[in-house]
Amino acid sequence: MEEQNIILGIDPGTTIMGFGLIKTTSKEMELIQMHELQLKKYDNHFLKLQKIFNRTIELIDEFHPDEIAIEAPFFGKNVQSMLKLGRAQGVAMAAGLSREVAITEYSPKKIKMAITGNGNASKEQVAKMLQKLLNIKSLPKNLDATDGLAAAVCHYYNKGKIDSKKSYSGWGAFVSQNPNKIKS
Repeated sequence: MEEQNIILGIDPGTTIMGFGLIKTTSKEMELIQMHELQLKKYDNHFLKLQKIFNRTIELIDEFHPDEIAIEAPFFGKNVQSMLKLGRAQGVAMAAGLSREVAITEYSPKKIKMAITGNGNASKEQVAKMLQKLLNIKSLPKNLDATDGLAAAVCHYYNKGKIDSKKSYSGWGAFVSQNPNKIKS
């Protein structure tokens, strides 16, 4: 029997966190679920981070993913937005690491390139390609869910081509691969 993996893809955000899960073999992938965590109703930034952490833990405990693929924050002009996105990503990563799930991060351009062949593709183009690839009947209103799903599919396509410096199997691996981030 062929080995199956479950990949959880996450598009972190403090307004909406999109996520998607796929089951994969070496030859094919199948959609398990895609959804989003709505965070607009919460005013407190720290409460939003707690909700991201808790939802990520719930997804891990329910679906037992073998790996997590997460979209890296893009570099924008608004420093405050980037900080908030970085925190959201960090909290989702911490949830995965606390359950010892391997994590790989991908730039938005790399994800778009993997799905559409164009690193500058729009969210709509990515969503339409995922719809065809995974036989999705209808797309969600917000495309954050498809962005999370795209991270998982990107990881599937990049299996075996991953820079080991960006993949962590736990806190120990993260620490050993990032000695410059440790303060004494």
